[in-house]
Amino acid sequence: MKNNRKLTGSIVLVRGAGEQASGVGWALAKAGFRVLMTEVEQPLMVRWPVSFGTAVEEGKWSVEGLVARRVSSPEECPNVWGNGEIPILIDPDLNVLDLWQPEVLVDAILAKRNLGTQRQMAPLTIGLGPGFTAGEDVHLVIETNRGHDLGRIIASGTAEPNTGIPGNIAGYSRERVIYSPQAGVFRAQRQIGEKVAAGDVLGTIEGLNTPVLSPLDGVLRGLLRSGVRVGQQVKVGDIDPRGKVEYCWTISEKARAIGAAVVLSILEQRHSAEGNKTIICGVS
Repeated sequence: MKNNRKLTGSIVLVRGAGEQASGVGWALAKAGFRVLMTEVEQPLMVRWPVSFGTAVEEGKWSVEGLVARRVSSPEECPNVWGNGEIPILIDPDLNVLDLWQPEVLVDAILAKRNLGTQRQMAPLTIGLGPGFTAGEDVHLVIETNRGHDLGRIIASGTAEPNTGIPGNIAGYSRERVIYSPQAGVFRAQRQIGEKVAAGDVLGTIEGLNTPVLSPLDGVLRGLLRSGVRVGQQVKVGDIDPRGKVEYCWTISEKARAIGAAVVLSILEQRHSAEGNKTIICGVS
């Protein structure tokens, strides 16, 4: 379904355009904000079909009816917003801040540590997950750990620490995630959406042709694209034991919860700051 709605609200800059960041960008754009997402030149995205960052390679990419379009300069953003789309800019150092001065900055890289976001970068800064402290390097933190507190808005302190254990899905956590056995260039041999069995070869690491095997039965929900260079023990794929092929092509419940929490946090700050003209976070 084509989106003909112009994005005319406040500017929100989202660092990162992977799976969880895309859930945030999707929710913000649906709410009418002018979303600008920044990425690195070669992003690592396992669930690339539902990641706006796929536009880095493809030029444009659609997730659930919303299109992201790669731009070569920040001056192109107004035209993209005018088409109801999300601009994706290669700008890991956030040089775009000087031009657009966003009302809100969301660090959605999910690196488990702060890669340079500072509270003074925008009137409202939000960090996703561990690595940020609300009230110090950002204004707010959103809990990203699966469970009862997923999506909780934290105004003081930190999110739950990184456990290194993937969230539980249908009784599986660490077992469902696939990591590279060695460093090298990944070559995919299966496609996202396929049903696989434990022990199936999903791809290889070029060089020694080390196979990457499926750890269990299920649907291949995520897999890096061929030609991506990875380090040792880097996430290259994941298996969904629920066996629902349709889940491969839609935003996950986790990304939706985080996206909704970001929208709520912005609106909440807007209402609490009414009358204070230094923070304008609402949709015009």
